[in-house]
Amino acid sequence: MKICIPVEDDNGLKSRVCQHFGSAPAFAVVDTESGNYRAIVNRNQHHGHGMCAPLASLEGEQIDAMVVGGIGMGALNRLNSANIQVYLSENETVAETLEKFQAGSLKQVMPNMACGHHGHGHARR
Repeated sequence: MKICIPVEDDNGLKSRVCQHFGSAPAFAVVDTESGNYRAIVNRNQHHGHGMCAPLASLEGEQIDAMVVGGIGMGALNRLNSANIQVYLSENETVAETLEKFQAGSLKQVMPNMACGHHGHGHARR
């Protein structure tokens, strides 16, 4: 299974999880079976409110799940429409997030959990 995690920096499994999906500088793509990791630059990092195009930067990627620190309703709907389930990470790094994902202990993001505004400093849930 390939999971994608928006990250603040590209430091492999030590990369910090970004608190806002659409504004993440990069996306970590991790294959949970092989352990392969790679980072993809977010070409849509700077966008207007509600204009997040999550799949544009991930075009051509086979993603089974997205694990985020925070996400807006529009991006959540686009990912769900593409049959990509979205989970909430309350962890600081990709390694910690991956461990919780594989243990099945992450919450799936529901519409009432989406960010209501486009800003930073989201509270962890």
